[in-house]
Amino acid sequence: MSGSGTGTEAGAQAARSRAVAVLRVRSQALAVAVLPAAGAVILLAGGPTGHLPGTVWDLARWVLTPLAVLVLLAAAGVALVVARARPAVSPTVPIAEAAAPELYRMVRDLADRLDVPAPSAIALTPDCDSWLEDRTHPAHGPPPAEEHGVTAAAGRHPDGAATPVLVIGSPFLWWMRVGELRAVLAPVVAGTGPSAHPDIAAARRFVRGLDAAVAVASAPRRGPVFRAVLAGVGWAARVLLRGCRGHAAEMERSVAAAAAERAQAVDYGLRIVAQEQVGLAYAGWDRLLTRVALPAWRMGRWPSRLNAGVVSALTELSRRDRLAEGFASRLGERPACDLLEEPGAVDEAASLLAARLFHGGPAEPGPNWSPVHWSDYPEEVVDRKWRTDAARLHRVLDVLRVRPAADGAAPVSDGPSLSRVLDHLTNPDPDPAAEPVPPTAPTPPAGPGPAPEDEDLADTTARSAALAARLSAELAREEAAASPRPAAPSTAPGNAAAPAAHDPVALWDDRALPLFPLQPPRTARELLADHITAMVCCAAMDTAGAVPGLDWLDGPVLLVGGERAADLSPQVLALIEDGDPAALRLWLARQGIRPEKPVRLV
Repeated sequence: MSGSGTGTEAGAQAARSRAVAVLRVRSQALAVAVLPAAGAVILLAGGPTGHLPGTVWDLARWVLTPLAVLVLLAAAGVALVVARARPAVSPTVPIAEAAAPELYRMVRDLADRLDVPAPSAIALTPDCDSWLEDRTHPAHGPPPAEEHGVTAAAGRHPDGAATPVLVIGSPFLWWMRVGELRAVLAPVVAGTGPSAHPDIAAARRFVRGLDAAVAVASAPRRGPVFRAVLAGVGWAARVLLRGCRGHAAEMERSVAAAAAERAQAVDYGLRIVAQEQVGLAYAGWDRLLTRVALPAWRMGRWPSRLNAGVVSALTELSRRDRLAEGFASRLGERPACDLLEEPGAVDEAASLLAARLFHGGPAEPGPNWSPVHWSDYPEEVVDRKWRTDAARLHRVLDVLRVRPAADGAAPVSDGPSLSRVLDHLTNPDPDPAAEPVPPTAPTPPAGPGPAPEDEDLADTTARSAALAARLSAELAREEAAASPRPAAPSTAPGNAAAPAAHDPVALWDDRALPLFPLQPPRTARELLADHITAMVCCAAMDTAGAVPGLDWLDGPVLLVGGERAADLSPQVLALIEDGDPAALRLWLARQGIRPEKPVRLV
């Protein structure tokens, strides 16, 4: 314990020394600003007293005095912008103490055991991370403790400074047990001690103010004079940031090291197990967002119980990795979400905020942005997604004036059928009524041997590329024609359980949403594969009795005879890339799917 205490004190001392170095940059900037004024005062005082007589000194007084005034005005303007600019605040779901008294009690007990001041409030972030965030800037309104209904004594350091807000990753609350969450939060809560030191707090305010001033100066403004003034402010703020960036980074590292050292005395053995759960939660959360939530978001629906879904996803992941027996005992313990009075309401608010951050959805539910429960996900998301994609595919085929080829095996139907797609991508004889498709490579001369096969492959490849390009253009037009996103409201999204007089979510600019896009835009070939897969699934549902399903780790799946059709993707890729429908047709016949039958579209 003595060694740990020594390490903690050394880390805190290093953080304080770096904070002093940051404040020294501020003092040096102030000295540079007042230096011309000091020289002007000396020159002005030297004239009447007779110490600096002569024309040269008079000229120096006339030149330096206006310059000193201009420098002081510029310095005052920069200082005003730095002091009043609003630093960036993370979008979170604030949790009032009345909505989670046991969670607040656990955090305070942890702070008492660590001998540090308790955080002023608690908020949730829809991500797998936890941190402390200072929200005591004058532009942010009242201190967080008063905003969230926390008593002043609980949210303040003994010297009177307000402590930061504790931001907890919402997946941790639902997946971790109470003891594991306590162990994970120990080094985070321990950071309130160094954070409340006057020098460290002042250094952080200065750096955050400079960063906010740069953001203000970079924002688009009207008027050349205003832009010129802000350009000067931005230049000065960037110079100061470069001067203190290294010291600020070392200060934060020292604060983190001191907090980690202090937290080692709390639940050390449990922290090792808890850190394993952090990595597992991150993996399951990422799969749930990219495979399950993203398809719903793209069609205007948002799953309202994402955090409950991550429990199912991680349970499935542990089962597939043959770890279920090891996790069975911990799953019998009390989950951390039981520390909330209304976990469902908090989960819904965090789920809506996740949709805003990762996809750029509206701030409130509406006609084209409605919640969906997990029990309704297969019918309202999976089925609708497949039929919407299939309808888009056939609209493009209509533009190309594509009709299914008559092969004598089945009657030709003018309706939207899978055969229409297969024939277009594999029939070597183009439809005379269809638009010509430019080849992607020079056509080889006809003759015996492999040349005709190469010509057929080039033709089918060109057809796939042309269809993929048209699908991309059609999807882009649909997205461009979508209604504009409504402005952000003045209250936290879905935060019925934790009303606040000042909403942190309103303090960040949502014009750049999504802040954290989950996936890059899909390529044309990927879009074509998705649409053909959707058409196959529609044919399976309408002709073979298949049903849509949900896999917690892989998202939408097709269930044929109660079993997941896991081998469909290779057959679709063979059709697109090689122009070979044999494997897909064999798969369709094996499943009892009739491609010539029309399907129901949206």
